[in-house]
Amino acid sequence: MFDKILNSIDDIVWGIPTIILILATGILLTIRLRGVQFTKLGLGIKSLFKKPDGGKGELSPFQALCTALSATIGTGNIVGVATAIAAGGPGALFWMWFAALLGTATKYAECMLAVKYREHAADGHVLGGPFYTIEKGMKEVTGFSWKWLAILFAVFGVLAGLLGIGTMTQINGITSAVNNAFDPENANIAFTLFGNSYSWATVISGAIVTIAVALVVIGGLKRISKVAEKVVPTMAVIYVFLGLSVLIMNATHIPQAFCVIFSNAFGWQAIAGGAAGWVFKQITDSMQKGIARGIFSNEAGLGSAPIAASAAKVDEPVEQGVVSMLGTFIDTIIVCTMTGLAIVIAFYTGPEAIGDHGLKGVALTAAAFNKVLGGDGHSVQFLLMLCLVFFAFTTILGWDYYSEKCLEYLTHGNMIVVMIFRWVYILAVLIGPYFTVNAVFTIADITNGLMAIPNCISLIVLSGVAARETKSYFDRKKAQLK
Repeated sequence: MFDKILNSIDDIVWGIPTIILILATGILLTIRLRGVQFTKLGLGIKSLFKKPDGGKGELSPFQALCTALSATIGTGNIVGVATAIAAGGPGALFWMWFAALLGTATKYAECMLAVKYREHAADGHVLGGPFYTIEKGMKEVTGFSWKWLAILFAVFGVLAGLLGIGTMTQINGITSAVNNAFDPENANIAFTLFGNSYSWATVISGAIVTIAVALVVIGGLKRISKVAEKVVPTMAVIYVFLGLSVLIMNATHIPQAFCVIFSNAFGWQAIAGGAAGWVFKQITDSMQKGIARGIFSNEAGLGSAPIAASAAKVDEPVEQGVVSMLGTFIDTIIVCTMTGLAIVIAFYTGPEAIGDHGLKGVALTAAAFNKVLGGDGHSVQFLLMLCLVFFAFTTILGWDYYSEKCLEYLTHGNMIVVMIFRWVYILAVLIGPYFTVNAVFTIADITNGLMAIPNCISLIVLSGVAARETKSYFDRKKAQLK
């Protein structure tokens, strides 16, 4: 009954209006920013390793990106992609790509505007994010106060971190991966709760991660960013290497995988059969799951990454915008594609194209990697588990920071409330493993959708500001070269 209620709410939040809003925001920004995600991608890569130029802030541009990536590269890349394909078919992967290409422009704009409208507290630390963009930027453009919308975003941000994408989805993914690696048959049961049995692998791994989170979270932003800039690049490289191994060893199946993805996304097979009603449902299901999981993974349009971007040591908002937009490209176009193609190649191509066997979450991804790489599967399973554990761990840290900043905005900087929140957040991590995978991801989808709505509204209203700021910056750069 609980799952049914959550699914009903999820269907409303992630209905056609929300999908249209997110896609329309990406399309509008792509047009008004003249395809910045394509024309300035190289500049973003070049700027990534540029030393801070002495601008006001707390983090280097690279640290800001890693902090944002620590929150984006997580279970969404390994578990979320599998869940999307299981629910919406292989076509969901296409809609993840589509949303990501548009979302790169969205990520650029939201991060650039966050730097433009940020504030600095008396003690020097940065206050920035969509709540300030909404409050200050929208009033500047419209002449009316939109503080109520900023407050709504901040409330949804706290809920997303505490109940959804920040805690329970991540710790649930970690403990599921550890359990699949060390006790797949659930032979060593620790206890039973509400009819569900939990193994010692789940209990012990959950406790260890909770302690590790507590040790880092209590240290604040500086400690989180230091952990993120070391762990995120290392684990991303390992996972990409694993994914490339899959693609290289199964290169002959890649063309067929793309055919399956595109035919499922648009229902070409069904169109040939005249099943128009089923086609519409198939396309909308693929879109809904693909876009929702894409947003869950890369967070473009969600409004989370701008909170980290606003802390970057830059004087020019555009400079951080071009660096921050790399996050969506790395997360979805590279990392999520590795996972998605492995699953499609394993279960939807060749003579044994038999579907996903009803597997869900990390179990589906692990089964796909094991099948396409061959062997006994133990080493692959262990590497996959290791990647997921560290990805999800850093996501927990990143979302604690996001939630704290939202709470700091709501409480006007009351750090006592923030410190209490940190312990509540740690408690949410502790109990996260004991919720079902479907319930956890549905809660995350709902809170993500609620964050995206006010953020996208502000980006549409401020699209002209983003366009003018971008044009002004690059015009000045051209003049300097002359």
